[in-house]
Amino acid sequence: LWDSLKTSRRADHTGEPGPIAVQIAGTEPLMMAEAALYNIDRGAQIIDINMGCPAKKVCNVWAGSALMRNEALAVAIVQAVVQACAPRGVPVTLKMRTGWSADHRNAVTLARAAEQAGVQMLTVHGRTREQGYKGQAEYDTVSAVKAAVRVPVVANGDIDSPQKARQVLQTTGCDAIMIGRAAQGRPWIFREIAHFLETGSLLAPPLVAEVSRLLQAHLQEHYALYGEWTGVRSARKHIAWYVKGLPGAEVFRQHMNTLDSAEGQSQALSDYLKTLAEHSDRWPSPSVEMAQEALA
Repeated sequence: LWDSLKTSRRADHTGEPGPIAVQIAGTEPLMMAEAALYNIDRGAQIIDINMGCPAKKVCNVWAGSALMRNEALAVAIVQAVVQACAPRGVPVTLKMRTGWSADHRNAVTLARAAEQAGVQMLTVHGRTREQGYKGQAEYDTVSAVKAAVRVPVVANGDIDSPQKARQVLQTTGCDAIMIGRAAQGRPWIFREIAHFLETGSLLAPPLVAEVSRLLQAHLQEHYALYGEWTGVRSARKHIAWYVKGLPGAEVFRQHMNTLDSAEGQSQALSDYLKTLAEHSDRWPSPSVEMAQEALA
């Protein structure tokens, strides 16, 4: 358990909507069980075990997706966490990849073992750890996991549009999908997908005014959580995600990276969004903008 300011901030769930799910990562079964209880005591209603992270700093200590290379340890961790959480009535879920490498795709085997150990839901990212986030996610292994277990299975990886969401659900038979990177700078993707799955039609892009309110609120909460010095610097990447591919975004981003106050950052963003609104009241589609730039 990391005794750090970042950990204490993440363990404070005040004001968060439920259900509150906390993901834990590690290599020692007993410590993972302790981590689960630590978070339950602080409001966690679901404990998710991380066996999907491909980061070197995680895999180098045999955590995250590295656990897929040691199925015995992976199962021992699941058993320890489930045993700790069961008396508290807190379900345990597991996120993993298709395997360690193309020659070591063991998601189906691990999924079955995890189900037997008491995991109540599985999420499968359609890449191996070896791939990281390169190449394309494949869903054949995800489909095989779904067919092999009775607990709900969530498909993850490269689901970046309403159309892709429907395609993945149909081809895998999964119970749900998980959105990751596609929500960075586009939190409205969830309502876009929900609307498309329900009606078969696409929502219009959000209004610039709506995104402006959303982004400014995002920034203010970010500053409140991290403080001005850290908040301003860590907010830069979030702002960059929102404006990626939009007109003038590169120049704006370079200017944004020179600002070191919350007031200056917020004002610069407001000015940029006002300029954007002068061209259209709707938020531009990055894919359309980038295609237009490529053809210019």
